[in-house]
Amino acid sequence: MTMTANAVTAAPAAIVWERACAVSDLEPSWGEAALVRMKQIALFLISPREIYAVAHRDPHTDSYVMARGIVGSRGDRPTVASPLHKQVYDLGTGECFTDPSLYLRTYSTRVVGGFIEVAVDA
Repeated sequence: MTMTANAVTAAPAAIVWERACAVSDLEPSWGEAALVRMKQIALFLISPREIYAVAHRDPHTDSYVMARGIVGSRGDRPTVASPLHKQVYDLGTGECFTDPSLYLRTYSTRVVGGFIEVAVDA
């Protein structure tokens, strides 16, 4: 059997839901860092039904500080500003409003039984 390069495709990475913390562990509009499957993640409780998870690493400085960022908004889009140089990121998409060359990794979240779960690569 002969396979061509076009016939071989990589399987998509498996996603698993991992428990990060209890919803009650978070304070509104304040970030907390969590270690989830060896990834440092910053969690933000905007409202009881609106919880965001992003990489804790600041894309501009490579420092692990995003959980200490300043929570705000641009219109109806929740944001976090890096505590170091104040680059502003969309919490939902990771887009950087102040420097389009930067991107903050985002993760899906859900609440199950009062606990926040984060979708991460297996």
